[in-house]
Amino acid sequence: MKIDTVADRCQEILAALGQVVVGKTAVLEQILAGVLANGHILIEDYPGLAKTLIARLVAGTLSLSFKRIQFTPDLLPSDVTGSFLFDQREARFEFRRGPIFTHLLLADEINRATPKTQSALLEAMQESQVTVEGERFALEAPFIVIATQNPIELEGTYPLPEAQLDRFLLRVAVGYPDADEEAEILARRRRRRDDAISIAPVTSRDELLAMQAAIEDVHVADVTTRYIVDLVRATRADHRVALGASPRGTLALLKLARALAALRRRDFVLPDDVKAMTVPALAHRLVLKPELWASRISATHVVETLLEQVPAPSAATS
Repeated sequence: MKIDTVADRCQEILAALGQVVVGKTAVLEQILAGVLANGHILIEDYPGLAKTLIARLVAGTLSLSFKRIQFTPDLLPSDVTGSFLFDQREARFEFRRGPIFTHLLLADEINRATPKTQSALLEAMQESQVTVEGERFALEAPFIVIATQNPIELEGTYPLPEAQLDRFLLRVAVGYPDADEEAEILARRRRRRDDAISIAPVTSRDELLAMQAAIEDVHVADVTTRYIVDLVRATRADHRVALGASPRGTLALLKLARALAALRRRDFVLPDDVKAMTVPALAHRLVLKPELWASRISATHVVETLLEQVPAPSAATS
């Protein structure tokens, strides 16, 4: 598939999503870039900002099978993966598949589940398979997890461990709408005359797989590759950071930069593509030193300052 075709289809998807989600084009672009890069997405923001709605609409436009798990403290790993049950008629154990067997899985409020249940996703997110009772079950491509969590509610929650955060290709925040956008949300609700929202499919699973494969044809110059490496290595050398981004973060930034370039109708990556995806790709992978808690310095702030400090190659050389 040609990059122009990928870009055309992506614009159609964004247009369809924009009919429902008001004023969040940049966020939708980042999420779509994550889908094109075949990665998992963490949406972290306050309640009521359409995190769950966005995940459901993305699945609808891409014509993917969609399942939602509401994570709670009493959720068990078998509630996610499935389990073997004894079939009395056949006198044998039969595997009943859990909700993880889908193309797009919404892990809603993922930090409300215990670490044991959260870990049920680790193998699936990394290897696209599930192991139950020593038997492996492959997940059909594409397999994408979109997880949500509320950053301010701490009671009854279990923070995601670094190993699991590192498996999310990117983290995005939706943010509050401005006054005009919020008025438009109300106007659309009045015209719709119903809380229910539906969206027509724009593409198919097979076409999405072809779009994901086309991203591999996006060229990345050596100087741009070096820029990506320099940015990631800067997170490890910064005095405010206890644990910097891993090589998995370097690969994530490469994938997202290529996907964004294709979204913008280019078959080559510019430094601006890398800059646009650096915070979503790297910030959630950093562990800051404990003494920075009082100064309210966030990982996002650290990555933004590094973007200013690390010299970028000129567009002519990339």
